[in-house]
Amino acid sequence: MGEWFRHDIVDGGRLRLFCFLTAFVCAFLFIRFSVRMIRRQVSWWPGNVTPGGHHIHHVVFGLVFMCVGGIGGLVVPGPDTFAAGLLAALFGVGTALVLDEFALVLHLSDVYWSEQGRLSVQVVFIAVALSGLALLGLRPLGLADLDGAGGVLQVWSIALTLLLNLAFATVTLLKGKVWTGLLGLFVGVFSIVGAIRLARPASPWARWRYRPGTRRGDRKLARAAARERRWRAPVQRFTTALGDAVAGRPTPPAPVSGEDPSTPPDRP
Repeated sequence: MGEWFRHDIVDGGRLRLFCFLTAFVCAFLFIRFSVRMIRRQVSWWPGNVTPGGHHIHHVVFGLVFMCVGGIGGLVVPGPDTFAAGLLAALFGVGTALVLDEFALVLHLSDVYWSEQGRLSVQVVFIAVALSGLALLGLRPLGLADLDGAGGVLQVWSIALTLLLNLAFATVTLLKGKVWTGLLGLFVGVFSIVGAIRLARPASPWARWRYRPGTRRGDRKLARAAARERRWRAPVQRFTTALGDAVAGRPTPPAPVSGEDPSTPPDRP
């Protein structure tokens, strides 16, 4: 284990990324544990930071940590020094605090424990996955090939390959396949398959290309909806359950006037 860490992480120039990812995961798990304890109002856990009765969200602390870690990382020389690793870890802590309240910043409203708040957990999972791929040595769009590029013809062929990979990944993302498109930035076969296959029914690509009222559009929409029910729905249920287990279940919406409060609300 020590030999792998020295050879692949330290000698491979990925020490700062390792420190960033480790601190990011630990900070996210800690802050989610903290807010769940506060939500349960346990007596032995400190509450929210409320100087003068004003609740300061942890995204504020995250921004401060990101500024200190990011600017400090630009100033400190040497990517493999203790200071560089420490600042990268501080940047990871700040990034975790910011992304944990990503939905709150996006909506400019406290949606932390609502259904919209699930977006924060999804963004964190994506950040962990992409950082993990980079830690394994994968570089987006095959940029590693540029390091060994020699002649003009080779440079142009690599540039064309990068553009094609980016185009396939963009089409995949427009088709509503976020995970496939992002993974395709690192492993091109994912974006190629995602770009060829049908779009998700509610994606921008489906709205532009699968026009309802036309024979071709209705047929593709029907196929996309059937595929969504068969393949996407079970995956969505699994990822939702995983997110709830890690980050906590959102608060159910208040019952509408005249609705039986004992009836559990529908969940997407």
